[in-house]
Amino acid sequence: MFEFVKYDFMIRAIIAGIVIAIIGPMIGIFLVVRRYSLLADTLAHVSLAGVAIGLLTKINPIITATVVSVLSVLGIEKLKSGNKELGESLLALFLWGGLALAIIIISIADGFNASLYSYLFGSITSVTRQDLVMIIILGVVTLFVIGGFFKEFFLISFDEEQAKINGIKVKTLNLILLILTAVCVSFAIRIVGVILVGALMVIPVISAMKFNRNFVQTLWISIGLSLVSVLLGISASYYFDFASGGSIVLTAILIFLFSLGLNRFFIKS
Repeated sequence: MFEFVKYDFMIRAIIAGIVIAIIGPMIGIFLVVRRYSLLADTLAHVSLAGVAIGLLTKINPIITATVVSVLSVLGIEKLKSGNKELGESLLALFLWGGLALAIIIISIADGFNASLYSYLFGSITSVTRQDLVMIIILGVVTLFVIGGFFKEFFLISFDEEQAKINGIKVKTLNLILLILTAVCVSFAIRIVGVILVGALMVIPVISAMKFNRNFVQTLWISIGLSLVSVLLGISASYYFDFASGGSIVLTAILIFLFSLGLNRFFIKS
């Protein structure tokens, strides 16, 4: 049943998937609590422009996607600080702008190709050793940052004003979280694909919230659900030749529907 573990590309995909499955909800839970879920989707579309630039210039598309995504969050934060009334409109602006830029670059490069397709929808065969090393480094950095500033991120997410009163550097920590989100989105597109990467950061979190636990317990549950989604999705992708992104996200949605049904059953009981 698990004969696919004898293939190097599957081992790389599984390891990369496990890392992304862990750090995705760790970042996503703060985005969901702050009603900033659209950020992950926005950065996913922006990163498509970065991927297109990488394919056009023959630079590793993950690197160019990361650079474009990080520059985008810096731009979003800068514009947001001077135009607070814009709110989520800024995210929509960057989403459309990133997608438009990607379309133009793709047209210059004479349309879609197999490489771009794998970035759009995810491909378990496309994870290289270089990608895996970068993803593992991202995972370690994320664990240290989230673990080191967990209380601060928690307080900022629920009450920024109280966090400022307590002497927490809200602006700096917000920027760190945004940059982590940008890098996570860019690195995850190998497994999940540009179109669906935001879903992996959000769906396990909202599924875990249906269990009505405290914040820390919800985080652990979301990581567990994310791991199940990724491992089952990668397995389905291998055995049925599905795009890995679609398989992972559909599995996550099925888990969400199950948790929703379970929640309603216990409420009625």
